[in-house]
Amino acid sequence: MDFLTGFNDLSAEFSVADIAISLTLSFILSCAIGVVYRRTHQNVSYSQSYVQTLIVMGLVISVIMLIVGSNVARAFALVGALSIIRFRNALKETRDVGYIFLVMGVGMACGTRFYLLAIIATVVVCLVLLIMHRFNWFHHNVQRQVVKVHVPTDEDYTGRIDDVLIRNTDEFEQVSMETIRGGALIETTYTVRLKKGRTPAGLLGELRDVTAGQQVTVLTGYDQTDL
Repeated sequence: MDFLTGFNDLSAEFSVADIAISLTLSFILSCAIGVVYRRTHQNVSYSQSYVQTLIVMGLVISVIMLIVGSNVARAFALVGALSIIRFRNALKETRDVGYIFLVMGVGMACGTRFYLLAIIATVVVCLVLLIMHRFNWFHHNVQRQVVKVHVPTDEDYTGRIDDVLIRNTDEFEQVSMETIRGGALIETTYTVRLKKGRTPAGLLGELRDVTAGQQVTVLTGYDQTDL
């Protein structure tokens, strides 16, 4: 049993009550943030796994902060260890990054035993998120479409396409042009804003009439839906 003489358990730096309170509060607040995220999510990329990861992240950050405590050397060691982790999943929405930082902040506050700060911060930020969702703050109601037109390379179709776009849109802009199918076709991409009373189906039909029956694509709502 001589080896036990050199065994030191540093967990005595914080009590069992500290651990229980930190992890329990972090779990409750992270769950609340997850509920707000689900309630305010509008696009098609909702992920149950992402919300569960937020909750686990809050708990893990609390544990990390309990380990670090006020020990600077321990903090640098953890930074070095965590720096090797690489996350390769692309986030569909920039807003999701904000939720990650919110959960991290709450986890840090719980782990360093700033319990009141963690509660107040969660309530205030979640309230702001709910208000922004309820009143649709900063919504831009000008909806634009992406139009992709395929035409043969044997002649210039630009004038006829422009005439159709002028009749059906308030404004349009050509954003790209490239050859496809081994140079047999030209694909031209536009962003457009339809006139009041005009429909994507009508625009689609008119464009097909002037493009020798080639493929025409009208993508509607690309700026509101994550694909």
